[in-house]
Amino acid sequence: MNGNNRANIKPGARVKIVRKEDQLSRKLSEGIVKDILTKSPTHPHGIKVRLQSGGVGRVKEIMTAGK
Repeated sequence: MNGNNRANIKPGARVKIVRKEDQLSRKLSEGIVKDILTKSPTHPHGIKVRLQSGGVGRVKEIMTAGK
């Protein structure tokens, strides 16, 4: 499942994001969503989130729905 739709992403979900500094290399970071930062219902490059680890980036893949 891709991360372009805000309704698919919930706090606690395990996701893969691309951070701003990793956009050119397309390196993905995996973590658990703490906060959803994008307010609009969709975004063509992925919904921006903050992970529990503190990392911020756009969701490229949703791994699990969380608890």
